[in-house]
Amino acid sequence: MDDASKLSKEKTEAPSEEVKDETVEKPQAEPEVSPEEISTEKVKEEPEIIEEEVDPQKEPEKPKEEEKPVETEAKKEEAKKKEGKKDDFKYIVRIANADIDGEKTVVRGLTSIKGIGMHMSVLITDNTGIDRYMKIGDLKEAQIDKIKEALDNVNKNAPRWMLNHRKDYETGKDIHLIGSDIDMRLRDEINIMKKIRSYKGIRHERGLSVRGQRTRANSRTGLTLGVSKKAALAKSSSKKE
Repeated sequence: MDDASKLSKEKTEAPSEEVKDETVEKPQAEPEVSPEEISTEKVKEEPEIIEEEVDPQKEPEKPKEEEKPVETEAKKEEAKKKEGKKDDFKYIVRIANADIDGEKTVVRGLTSIKGIGMHMSVLITDNTGIDRYMKIGDLKEAQIDKIKEALDNVNKNAPRWMLNHRKDYETGKDIHLIGSDIDMRLRDEINIMKKIRSYKGIRHERGLSVRGQRTRANSRTGLTLGVSKKAALAKSSSKKE
């Protein structure tokens, strides 16, 4: 009986020791922090923002524009070479009191002179020995002088059918007029026709068409009287009735 009692006592005492071992130590409670201390810590962490005083008189600073890259002279020269232009390129050439665009070819550029057509410009360029399709801006001073001489001698080099003023009133010769000479000669000849009281001169005086155009429908001037005439005819017919 003594042995059985001892075994029972050992069984009862053993689980008590296991329970003691299984028990885990509880973590210590953290000390409570007041809200005032939390606010002071946040202020310390955040950086201080300094507000600058703004003067009302000072104008607000404009944002700086991005600096554009400046083209160097080498780049400009390369661009000119690509376009086929030289440093001595003339953008406007003056010949016979007319400004000619330097971008045009010689044949097309000479047609901007009053009294020079396509046929005449081809004849002049061939007589001077200049390339027809060369740009006028690339011409040298010697070549421009050659063109001027050819324009002065058009009456000698051009055929009769190409001249623009044949059988002149005073001389009876066939001549070619260029530039302001055309307007001067036209004005003088109209005045001569008015003096001799020719049909064309009278028509010029009255401001009517000279070359046989009709005037009933076209070139009408003055007040429109068609409506008033119709109204007068209607009144007269009503009175007769």
